[in-house]
Amino acid sequence: MSNITKLLTLLILFLFMASCHKELIVERPAYNYSGMDDETIDVHKKIEQFLYLVKQTEYPAAISLHTRIDNLIFDKPNKKIIVDFSEALSQIPFRENTVDLFYSELAKTLGSDYREYKLEMRSLEQPIQNLIPNYYRSDKQNFDKTRLPKNVNDRPVPVVRRKDDPLMVKSGLYGNNVALWQSHGWYYNNQQDRWMWQRARLFGTVEDLLPTSFVIPYILPMLENAGANVFVPRERDVQVNEIIIDNDSIMVSNNMTSYSENRTNDAFSWQTGDSVGFAFGRPPYPINFNPFTSGTYRFTKSDTEQSAFINWTPSIPDSGFYAVYVSYHRSEQNVQDAHYTVFHSGGKTEFLVNQQIGGSTWIYLGTFKFNRGYNQEQGRVMLSNQSNEAGKIVTADAVRFGGGIGNVMQNGAPSNRPRFVEGSRYWLQTAGFPDTLVYSLNSNRSDYRDDYQSRGEWVNYLYGAPNGPNKKRDVSGMGIPIDVSLAFHTDAGISRNDTTIGTLQIYSVVDADTQTVFPDGMSRYASRDLSDIMQTQIVDDIRTLFDPAWSRRALYEAQYSEAFRPNTPATLLELLSHQNYLDMKFALDPRFRFHTSRAIYKAILRFISTQNQRPFVVQPLPVTHFSAVLDNNMNIVLNWQQQTDPLEPSAEAKSYLVYTRINDGGFDNGVLVPSNNFVLQSPEKNTIYSFKVSAVNDGGESFPSEILSVCAANNSDAPVLIVNGFDRIAPPAIIEKDDFLGFAYFLDNGVPDKYDLNFVGEQFNFDGSNRWSTDDRPGHGASWADYETKVIAGNTFDYPFVHGSAIRDAGYSFVSCSDEAIMDEKIRLDDYKMVDLIMGEEKETHWQKTVMDSLNGTAFKTFPEKLKRSVRNYLGSGGSLFLSGAYIATDLFENQETLYPDVIFAQENLHYNWVCNHAVKTGDVFTTNDTLLTLPKNFSFNTDFDRHLYRVEAPDAIGPANGSVSILRYAENSFSAAVAYAGEYKVVAMGFPFETITSPIHRVQFIKGVLDFFNK
Repeated sequence: MSNITKLLTLLILFLFMASCHKELIVERPAYNYSGMDDETIDVHKKIEQFLYLVKQTEYPAAISLHTRIDNLIFDKPNKKIIVDFSEALSQIPFRENTVDLFYSELAKTLGSDYREYKLEMRSLEQPIQNLIPNYYRSDKQNFDKTRLPKNVNDRPVPVVRRKDDPLMVKSGLYGNNVALWQSHGWYYNNQQDRWMWQRARLFGTVEDLLPTSFVIPYILPMLENAGANVFVPRERDVQVNEIIIDNDSIMVSNNMTSYSENRTNDAFSWQTGDSVGFAFGRPPYPINFNPFTSGTYRFTKSDTEQSAFINWTPSIPDSGFYAVYVSYHRSEQNVQDAHYTVFHSGGKTEFLVNQQIGGSTWIYLGTFKFNRGYNQEQGRVMLSNQSNEAGKIVTADAVRFGGGIGNVMQNGAPSNRPRFVEGSRYWLQTAGFPDTLVYSLNSNRSDYRDDYQSRGEWVNYLYGAPNGPNKKRDVSGMGIPIDVSLAFHTDAGISRNDTTIGTLQIYSVVDADTQTVFPDGMSRYASRDLSDIMQTQIVDDIRTLFDPAWSRRALYEAQYSEAFRPNTPATLLELLSHQNYLDMKFALDPRFRFHTSRAIYKAILRFISTQNQRPFVVQPLPVTHFSAVLDNNMNIVLNWQQQTDPLEPSAEAKSYLVYTRINDGGFDNGVLVPSNNFVLQSPEKNTIYSFKVSAVNDGGESFPSEILSVCAANNSDAPVLIVNGFDRIAPPAIIEKDDFLGFAYFLDNGVPDKYDLNFVGEQFNFDGSNRWSTDDRPGHGASWADYETKVIAGNTFDYPFVHGSAIRDAGYSFVSCSDEAIMDEKIRLDDYKMVDLIMGEEKETHWQKTVMDSLNGTAFKTFPEKLKRSVRNYLGSGGSLFLSGAYIATDLFENQETLYPDVIFAQENLHYNWVCNHAVKTGDVFTTNDTLLTLPKNFSFNTDFDRHLYRVEAPDAIGPANGSVSILRYAENSFSAAVAYAGEYKVVAMGFPFETITSPIHRVQFIKGVLDFFNK
């Protein structure tokens, strides 16, 4: 038979098998039995049969189809059979029961002739039972102690900790250090001589930003709420303004910015140190310029009482949130409790910094709200020499506010983009890390390679000897013992079936020198433990909450830079495919981002707790059913209830933190309370008090609740009840018609959770058959770039304050509550004469797969049955209701029969009809009827992507029904925008959200007209 005939025969056989079987068993060339005796060959063939059956039946586990026998030792005299399988077998998660089943099934296949033989199955040069992570071993006596750290109790004091922290995180991550990063970033391509992304723009985002939308809003605060110090080699602050104040130079925004040194006597004078420190210099910086070796630092002696201090006082260019970073010179003579105080618009927050570690870089303290301008009372950082370690040294260097704009030059120009979008290579240069050890490993010839190689070496420099950078492991570095290194990426890959590409986890059991232990002696198999725990947690949680069929890909051992370079347990996560439409339906959903991030936090918690052999508790979920009202004595009363986590029995709240904000300031540091209520006595009149609550347990602190606000206005006793019914966070709308697939931002761009930082522009290529050619021509999913680098506003969960501010300025008191508190009758609408129901962009939202609609029901319906019943009863008793939202008609009318209960509720109780959705593209409106209400003649609401107001892309046009009249019309087409009804009760309903009215003055005028109408 000719070679061509053989190839054709094999091709026909392949096609036949592919058409007849769900999956094709992939076989490599036949085994070579030469050198084996007949009995060994028989054993080998039985093991081959065992492998074939496992692949066919996926029992005891679904192993890789590439799994083969690499070596067989048939030791007849000692009755041993040792089988070395290829590394492909190691790609599954092994558990004690799985291992037992593998051995029992192999024994069955071998038969009775080998019943007395001792069997050993191996992969990755280990018996498969050794591939069970310590966490999943039922008996601690069976732990692989080589994977555990050598000196658990010999650790430095944390580099940063809150002074007088009300939390006592006993069973979380206090004292632990986590290094993580979010994929790639904007970089300079040396070959193409341009700045660019490292991946393609697809489905409205890009991989260089997509993991950032998990890391910055979710994973970082979750880990920090558990007590960890978290380090990131890319900028974590999305604030584009930046102010740096230093003893050598000031990055001046105006001449008010100041640096001042103070002392009580000369014994505590501030002096210049004898080595280098930070100097701002003259950016943009040339390649390899290090600002932390370009200036000086200051020092003084510590004292038991404050006898010296320094103030760094910026002039803030715009009110908003700014990360605060400090720097100092580290030495063993320094104090471990350098006392920093950040004065911000919510008060002051105090920190203790261990100046024996870290140093000569930016050390993150926190993110705080600052008001515009120069304000010594609410806008400065102070360092005191007060310490419990008198007679030691306190050092001081630059302080930085805000994330800023990239200022590292390549080929004569910087990126001129927000620093948070840039790759790690540039941040590491401006943060003082040594070039040839960390971020310049290719002689400045390839920023691409430097970027991905720098991240692991940054981890090593944080750690220092003996786990320092691989070029010089004995370098002292920063002395921060990193417990975990996580590289968070998304992957490429396309599938047109109904299963996601799913989650791949990568680790390495060898380093660059093929050593299987870290420099401190710990086994690198600890990285496999970490990877298995993380992949398991992610997949299990996603399958429970979002997709029962979520794909678990390989647990893959490979020498990827971010997996093998870190000299500490490390894992590289490829969460999903950013190129696959189905995967991206999940990735663009903020709910998916939150719960996946929580799974990652829980995995790190489980791993570190096992490494340190201590119990753990999972931090609680946010509280629900929140209300903030006035009692008969005009005290503010808060109530809420904890949210049970069905996935984590330990995530129960033990106490709560209540945070308070006065008017438009920032929140304070919170008050710890033992139960689910709180009373603020005798609030000041005409002052808006806002509150958020978090749940606390031994594992840390939950994310905060929505924000509710209260104000007892002058000469106003009967408050308006504001009900926040806008809970929705959601991905953009989808279009699926044959090969026309994608995200229809123009129909519904979804609702970000507070803000969106990964949006680059709308998708324009919907052709599912269009293949990738280059990252500049990526095919299906290709998207515009007109919004990249911009932060887009979403649901802030702070709209009772926006509504309430207008109500207060209109002369009325107000209180507020969540819609859950109404639906479960924690708060009664009947107790209030006037109600303002915030609907925002609340709209019934389906899950990514219809099976989850069946299991969980749809989410975010504007009027669930309980809320309809409460509103109907309230109006029936003569109440007055103001209702605004973009989908208040669409959600009740669309795809419903005319006699459907939702339609009847809208027409007979709320007195409006649905005209259309997407009523206008522009947001101008005018008053059409001033006989009932006195409203502003003309005003606008937001219909564009914006930093501060979410976009209303699909406002409703609503018409009168059963006695109501139109009171507003859209200027673009004169469609009715709002109606008013006056009968036995009163209703004002508006087809766009009140909080998106762009002018605060118009908001006051409008709400005053509504409330005065209610009071007639």
